[in-house]
Amino acid sequence: MSATADDWPTRHSVLTTARRTAALLNVLADDRPDPDDVAAVLVEYGEAGPLALGPGEVAGMRAAAALVREVFAAASTDEAAAVLNRLLREHTGPLRLTSHGGTAPWHAHVDRDDDAPWADWLLASSCMALAVLVWDRQRPPGGTCASGSCRNVFVAQGSGPERRYCSRRCATRERVAAHRGRQSAGGSGDPAQGPS
Repeated sequence: MSATADDWPTRHSVLTTARRTAALLNVLADDRPDPDDVAAVLVEYGEAGPLALGPGEVAGMRAAAALVREVFAAASTDEAAAVLNRLLREHTGPLRLTSHGGTAPWHAHVDRDDDAPWADWLLASSCMALAVLVWDRQRPPGGTCASGSCRNVFVAQGSGPERRYCSRRCATRERVAAHRGRQSAGGSGDPAQGPS
């Protein structure tokens, strides 16, 4: 993990880390996630590549992702905070600073050590970023897509109306389905033509 001081704040901001968490949870939601797809997300969000993840590492990350998904499923700020407190208590180490042996700027970690397995790292870094978002915004850090055909999670954008869908595509698909449902419930005839 090497990084220049110039790109460090952008690559490792709390919001970027939270978005990486959501991207990893989404790719790990598949029944059999492809290790190359998981590695691609890690590299996209700043890990030094190429990465070769084994099936055991991906299985561990998938288990960690299932735990973190509970934070996104929380219905309230209090519930999100309670889940994060439980995960931090049961699955992470104490807050510490590391520079990864001088290869990166000093930064905080809550995993147990710099050589922790990917699953421990995912759980710890995700919990820390999501906890800071709850602290900063005083609301859940994100949610799960309201589309019945989607399992994706997303990070809330900040202030503004509550977000319900992971993407515009899901929101549009749901609006179209609701519109078609209303049309078919109201009959298929054209009301302007009157009865036949």
